[in-house]
Amino acid sequence: MSNSKPDWLKKRLSLNYNNIKEVKKLVDASNLHTVCQSAKCPNIFECFSKKCATFMLMGNRCLRNCAFCGISHKHPLPLDENEPRNVAIAASKMGLRYVVLTSVTRDDLTDCGAEHFVKTIREIKKMIPSCQIECLIPDLKGNKNHLRKIVSQPINVLNHNIETIKKNYPQIRPTANYHTSLNILKEAKKIKKDITTKSGFMVGLGETMEELKVLLEDLNKADCDMVTIGQYLSPSLEHIAVKKYYSSKEFEYLEKLAKEIGIQSVTSGIFVRSSFNAALMLKGIGKTTNGNIKKVYKPVQEQRDTRFV
Repeated sequence: MSNSKPDWLKKRLSLNYNNIKEVKKLVDASNLHTVCQSAKCPNIFECFSKKCATFMLMGNRCLRNCAFCGISHKHPLPLDENEPRNVAIAASKMGLRYVVLTSVTRDDLTDCGAEHFVKTIREIKKMIPSCQIECLIPDLKGNKNHLRKIVSQPINVLNHNIETIKKNYPQIRPTANYHTSLNILKEAKKIKKDITTKSGFMVGLGETMEELKVLLEDLNKADCDMVTIGQYLSPSLEHIAVKKYYSSKEFEYLEKLAKEIGIQSVTSGIFVRSSFNAALMLKGIGKTTNGNIKKVYKPVQEQRDTRFV
């Protein structure tokens, strides 16, 4: 177990504090939530400084109890019917042209909150017609009909995080299922062939490079177009501890490995999070003339797999 944090975890930024205050005031006044705040994201001030935020729908209480997550694990409150429009108004005032929507996991709702996503997407498109939208969704209990509701909307990216390697699920994500998460990505492409799919995971939870290679191969088999890889940072002493801090070279290796396996667009780094610089990541995706994602598959050299173990 790693107790001391390396020097490379220190981040020096030039921030616009007026923008930070403005975004926070806007979010609070509209009774909205952001994953930036609720999940204690290390990039919060950088994003708010750029007038960016990831809106978290359906409250800030999650029914799941993942060992890594900083979001409160309490019984959720009733849905705010004004939230979809309030999100659209906030996005418009912030001048966003790319909006990332996520949510807490709402297993208590009949459709796991799919319709609430739909209402929010429609309100944003009504207010900002040219806006691109990325939906970072929970697993919806693996229900294809719930997934279809969201994917059938005019969204650009369907994102669902795999979070960690399969071996870690019983301890890290005891109420989730590794294969259910992979199937969400597979089914999204079956529903809408030209949808761009995305997933992300953390390192530093006791995995090996070989296990990470298998995870990347599984994502590629699920036809996942984009992947984010970041360092796990424990939100508090009550959460699972960091097992290892990865170096910049190791993140560079993982990015190269993912691309060789066939992932089209990869962002890998210490402070990388699933929705961080999401609009820039989408620009890295190449498409063929018929709109399908263009992938380049290259063989992976086996001798590289245990280079950093």
